[in-house]
Amino acid sequence: MRAIGALLALILTSAAAFAQGAGEPTGFSLVGMWTGMYHEDELERTDPGPPPGDYTGIPINDAARYHADSWDADLVSVMEHQCIPHNAIYSMRGPANLNIHADIDPSTGRLLAYVIDGTFGGATRVIWMDGRPHPSKFAAHTWGGFSTGAWEGDTLKVMTTHIKAGYLRRNGITFNDNATLTEFFDLHDKYLTVTTLAYDPIYLSEPLLRTESFEWNPYQPLAPPHAYGAACQPAPEIPRPYGWVPHHLPGTNTVVSEYSKAYGIPFDATRGGAETMYPEYREKLKTEKIPPPQTFITKFEQEHEDPSAQKTPEKEPAK
Repeated sequence: MRAIGALLALILTSAAAFAQGAGEPTGFSLVGMWTGMYHEDELERTDPGPPPGDYTGIPINDAARYHADSWDADLVSVMEHQCIPHNAIYSMRGPANLNIHADIDPSTGRLLAYVIDGTFGGATRVIWMDGRPHPSKFAAHTWGGFSTGAWEGDTLKVMTTHIKAGYLRRNGITFNDNATLTEFFDLHDKYLTVTTLAYDPIYLSEPLLRTESFEWNPYQPLAPPHAYGAACQPAPEIPRPYGWVPHHLPGTNTVVSEYSKAYGIPFDATRGGAETMYPEYREKLKTEKIPPPQTFITKFEQEHEDPSAQKTPEKEPAK
């Protein structure tokens, strides 16, 4: 029995080494159906989405702020923008139930890549696991970017370059196409945690660190492409003159101040930036004027309204 056990262990070890290449760690398998959990910032990442002017928690610079202040939500109704997929930096954060399968070399059984389907707009991601280099800086950029993965112990580290510009937050804050992404995939029981570090030399003053969680769900139905926007077909939605582009000229966007008033946050704190993200900023907040939170005041008034004070409808005079 001891000899049989040793033989089985040798076979399994050899198979694992053969699948990844001699001497390479195998980690865990990403293959399966994964359901997004949205434990972080659910209302921002799903519906209704982030309000205009909410730049909190992001180390944006003046260029990104200027871009976001010029953005108008009607832009998504323009035909050229209706079917834009989420790029690799945002796609794992946005609404997505993932379907991950492995691309295996049929002649050797070696793992070539993991393929991630299910991201919005059909921006399928391929994580190359065969050690190939990233392409030239002149190579085309795509929504999914170019990703390579390597195991560091039980953590899969993924480096992504050549990403098209796209959402950072769905209220005008964007990534530039010079941005790169580093991800760390970790498995805890049936939960997949993806820790991301996004670098953008144009719009971020420092790396942006975030996490997303997914739950292994073999019962998750395989959604058709149109369910996540992959089969989107642009069509005129609002009658507008030819060449119309929704925008705000510098200093004319009054909507960005509404978030501050609605939630009682000093306006400067809603403008984002690395300074606002750290505990030391609390001292500065003590010197700021904090507006009354209109959203909560309105809700309180509605919940404590005196029923007897409500006017009864007047009866129509008898004819």
